[in-house]
Amino acid sequence: MQPKMNQDTMIQTFFLPGRVCSTAAVREIAAQASAPYTMICLKPDIEWVYLGQERMMQVMEMSGATMVYADHFAKIGESVTEAPVIDYQAGALRDDFDFGAVLLWDTKKLKAIVAEMDTEYAYAGLYDLRLRAEKPEHIPEYLYYEVETDTRKSGEKLFDYVDPRNRQVQVEMEACVTAHLKRIGAYLAPGTYKPLPEAGAYPVTASVIIPCKNRARTIADAVQSALNQKVRAPYSFNVIVVDDNSTDGTAEKIQAIQDDKLVYIAQDKTWHAIGGNWNVAIHDPRCGKYAIQLDSDDTYFDETTVQQFIDAFESGSFGMVIGTYQLTNMAGEILPPGVIDHREWTDDNGRNNALRINGLGAPRGFYVPLLRTINYPTTKYGEDYAVGLRISREWPIGRIYNVLYNCRRWEDNSDANCDIVAMNRNNWYKDRLRTWELQARMKK
Repeated sequence: MQPKMNQDTMIQTFFLPGRVCSTAAVREIAAQASAPYTMICLKPDIEWVYLGQERMMQVMEMSGATMVYADHFAKIGESVTEAPVIDYQAGALRDDFDFGAVLLWDTKKLKAIVAEMDTEYAYAGLYDLRLRAEKPEHIPEYLYYEVETDTRKSGEKLFDYVDPRNRQVQVEMEACVTAHLKRIGAYLAPGTYKPLPEAGAYPVTASVIIPCKNRARTIADAVQSALNQKVRAPYSFNVIVVDDNSTDGTAEKIQAIQDDKLVYIAQDKTWHAIGGNWNVAIHDPRCGKYAIQLDSDDTYFDETTVQQFIDAFESGSFGMVIGTYQLTNMAGEILPPGVIDHREWTDDNGRNNALRINGLGAPRGFYVPLLRTINYPTTKYGEDYAVGLRISREWPIGRIYNVLYNCRRWEDNSDANCDIVAMNRNNWYKDRLRTWELQARMKK
């Protein structure tokens, strides 16, 4: 690994091909670093805005940061677009947190951190390094150009972290974040959980909850797949559809379905989003003891999904049960990576690893007496993750590894093709959820 020195010898530059690297590679950089500042570039061919490097050094001197990173421009072919990144916070524990391609380190602090690294990782070396750093400083200025090589739409990148081909990498990343949580006092050891609240009487055993807004193309498929469910006596279920002021004929599609098990709720004109629609459903007196998720553009895999959730809940004291889904197109054809089962989850460590990944899986079922004490945040993104984190802190989560659900990908999915502003907003919000959860866990 040959470092490059800039003209005034203040910055030494090293190249690492991406975020996934060994501890040995990080140690080699620290051993060779001799200039006051060490720059780690994760992509080749960085082009600098005039005085861009000087600005990074200036901010580091002012802030006293261990590491600084900056907004930049992305070059895709002949086009150049702005690529802002987001502020770092305590909950920015995702191993795919986007710093951009340039990380400037204070060399003395870098060497001190590396000297404390006590585990040799094959893949999580850089992740371990930045988790140990004091809060990295974001410079919201466009200071360099990088070549963007991953031009997939956001919806195509969404499931990279659960791709079975990345399994060994994920195992190491989990071990690394678990060690970090232990260092900062946020680790939850295996052990006892709080008791669940008493259930009382409910009109049905389970309710399928379908929030929707302007889903005329897909809502009938979703509702019918829920109504087609078969449950054994003495269990029973209904289907609660919450329509959040649709204007495209969605309401008419729902109302055309005649079934005694169907409960239709028309929302008022105030702000609800997905989380608010769930809250209305679970607090409705017609809601069952268990609430089972179905998005308005998806379908259940077969007629046994609800019964499998009931069986899972009845077999243990779970606050939440999470199933397995498969990715399909609208014609039902399987899309890569296929089945998403989150087998990385373990009873001992799943609730710690949940702080590293951006989702806990689907479909989700909830014990309603507990969910009514927690409630959903009134937002249209990350609402399910917020509830899952909260439950995992104090109550057990069950898993079903049979495929229960068809997650249908199409052009109108809310996450199909987000622009950089929307992606940053979503990622910042989930990081914020993790920050709050960390604070709560550190109080335990």
